[in-house]
Amino acid sequence: MQTFFRHNWIVREQWYEWCEDLPEEELLRPRTGGVGSILQTLFHIVDVEWSWIRVLQGKPDFQENFEEYATLQKVRELDKRFKSEVEEFVYAWNDTMETRALYDERPDGTVDIDTWGEVMRHVIAHQIHHMGQLSVWAREEEINKKPVSPNVIGKNLITPASQIK
Repeated sequence: MQTFFRHNWIVREQWYEWCEDLPEEELLRPRTGGVGSILQTLFHIVDVEWSWIRVLQGKPDFQENFEEYATLQKVRELDKRFKSEVEEFVYAWNDTMETRALYDERPDGTVDIDTWGEVMRHVIAHQIHHMGQLSVWAREEEINKKPVSPNVIGKNLITPASQIK
């Protein structure tokens, strides 16, 4: 679990660096699919990750307003502020948390029951999904820039027990 969160944080940071070369109007240009623009998508990834972790912790969740974070610098600052809480939870993860139940009462009165492990994997997959959208947008004619690689290999996420020959 920790490995894939770390992977997502590395890739997210690489996307922030990738965005540094784009003019602000390109970062805010409405795109087809996703949650709007490149910057809104990055904001959404950060906000959703933090929100789900707060739900699992039993803490109040509130939606941040994108308009208050509509620059690359502000999204990065928000990410940094939220990441410490997310990291603490992720690094404290243990097997006993995997099957804990999360009860979600719907407006119609029905109750969905998910496990914490499912929620954590959803958070991981959520970012990966949106990174795919960013990759498609990167290749569009207006930008035509090589996207960030989502590759897990080469990011030194797991230390080898011994050298393989």
